[in-house]
Amino acid sequence: MDALAWLIPAALALGGVGLLAFMWSLRSGQYDDLDGAAQRILTDDDDRPA
Repeated sequence: MDALAWLIPAALALGGVGLLAFMWSLRSGQYDDLDGAAQRILTDDDDRPA
């Protein structure tokens, strides 16, 4: 039973940290251009001379 006294607050704290990290990523614009990354993989960046 002593383990639950430590594990429940630890789980809530880790969940809160994860939520804060997700909110930070939303505010910093990490998810603004979802289609750009999908299209960028299709372009050929091998413009280097042989």
